[in-house]
Amino acid sequence: MDIKTLAAGLSVSPQITTSDIQAIKDAGFRAIICNRPDGEGADQPTFAEIESAAKKIGIEATYQPIVTGKVSDDDAAAFDRISTSLPGPVLAYCRSGTRSATLWSLSQAKTRSVADILAATKAAGYDMAGVVRRIVNGGKTPTDTGDAQYDLVIVGAGAGGIAAAASLKSRKPDLEIAIIDPADIHYYQPGWTMVGGGIFEPQETSRTMGSLIPKGVHWIKAAVAAFEPENNAVILDGCRVVKYTRLIVCPGLKLDWNKIEGLVDTLGQNGVTSNYRYDLAPYTWELVEGMKEGRAIFTQPPMPIKCAGAPQKAMYLSGDAWARRGVLNNIDIQFNNAGGVLFGVKDYVPALMEYVKKYDASLNFFHNLVAVDGPAKKAWFDVTKPDTPVERVEMEFDMMHVCPPQTAPDFIRVSALADAAGWVDVDQATLRHKAFDNVWSLGDVMNAPNAKTAAAARIQAPIVAENILADMRGGSPVAQYNGYGSCPLTVERGKIVLAEFGYGGTMLPSFPKFLVDGTKATRAAWFLKEKMLPPIYWKGMLKGREWMAKPEMITAE
Repeated sequence: MDIKTLAAGLSVSPQITTSDIQAIKDAGFRAIICNRPDGEGADQPTFAEIESAAKKIGIEATYQPIVTGKVSDDDAAAFDRISTSLPGPVLAYCRSGTRSATLWSLSQAKTRSVADILAATKAAGYDMAGVVRRIVNGGKTPTDTGDAQYDLVIVGAGAGGIAAAASLKSRKPDLEIAIIDPADIHYYQPGWTMVGGGIFEPQETSRTMGSLIPKGVHWIKAAVAAFEPENNAVILDGCRVVKYTRLIVCPGLKLDWNKIEGLVDTLGQNGVTSNYRYDLAPYTWELVEGMKEGRAIFTQPPMPIKCAGAPQKAMYLSGDAWARRGVLNNIDIQFNNAGGVLFGVKDYVPALMEYVKKYDASLNFFHNLVAVDGPAKKAWFDVTKPDTPVERVEMEFDMMHVCPPQTAPDFIRVSALADAAGWVDVDQATLRHKAFDNVWSLGDVMNAPNAKTAAAARIQAPIVAENILADMRGGSPVAQYNGYGSCPLTVERGKIVLAEFGYGGTMLPSFPKFLVDGTKATRAAWFLKEKMLPPIYWKGMLKGREWMAKPEMITAE
């Protein structure tokens, strides 16, 4: 007997026998639903036998037989009525449990998100790919799916998606491309650190999405609900279906603010801020400007996160502002990092440590933020040092800059495209999906072990473009990704430690050392960050002009 919980009060299992009934009662179940017609298998007990054994020990039993592969909309509605009218918790079963899981999925489609339903069934070991369109359609069989077909569909119009579309269009103008994204505004997220440091204005970091979609690319302004990679289809909210010959998946990642207890209720007030949100970065600078004394905490969650240096960038720019105002000695700076090192590439750590000392910041490693009480100005951290029991510590604060935990978006995590950790599963060199040959991914959502930065997406976009066009010609991948990522660490106003590295922490500098020595804080790197990178982003990367992003080609052995 293999019982799997789908939701509070409802579990499913494969075929049960009369000898299982006592164990089912001992597990706390008060009712059973049989979704398997009598006579399907020679070793199958009849429902009457199950019902008789169940009633003897006080369990209710209901018969709702469903023929394999023929779950109707009415069946799902009936299952919902039956399961909610019976005393709970309820166990539903069939031959394998799949019919019962399908009935539950369809019955919940109007009240639960698609991602929640797929996550629950996936965790229980049941694949709902065959009914995903019906789930998206509120549990009803679609009558008009509104199919559209394109040579190439791109999911996500962030840095990676628009750059990939522009790179492909510059190489093959007649390519029929659709890009799917519901957002009206596109953000230059690397600029938010500068907003939080009082250097950029917020409006400098945003453009309307319509102004950036490359000419000739179809913009489907909708959210993706699910994928059907075996059918070359993307299912949109509302159950519209977009078909593709080839697919690029790059929707970015999810900032999981709700994972920290109390955080959502206090963001943007009570001294709690984050440069990871457009509307909050100005509040960071407001707090820094207004602070004269007290404790400032800067947090960093477990990896992976986008721009691993961003949490400490906020600390450095804040420390610099306080030093310039002459109040630094009155401020206790605490950097609470869930990880065990200041920065993952050791070559850059000495330069960063100089600024940690300059601002007299305390480095608290293995400290993961788990709860916040904004009005009380208190935060709690789980300290998970190696070979040591987890300890929860309380810290008071006057200002706290939070970097939220980050995961793949829900519709990615529960899809057939994801690996066990929820990220799109690609070959780290070619960025092609490991299981589906006509799918590629780039940016923050894929599982290659590189830094999740806009600079990485700038390099990845032309590589994906080259490899897709090679595939269209019937050839093998021609370009490879070396893991390049860049993190301009703003250590003070006017100086930056320009960290550039690839897979395995290999340093990959873009400039000769006499121009920019990435292991030191330089004014040249600041000029690059403040003056050059924004136009490279807006006028180069998003327009298919691959400045400093020539693909590394695969050489024949």
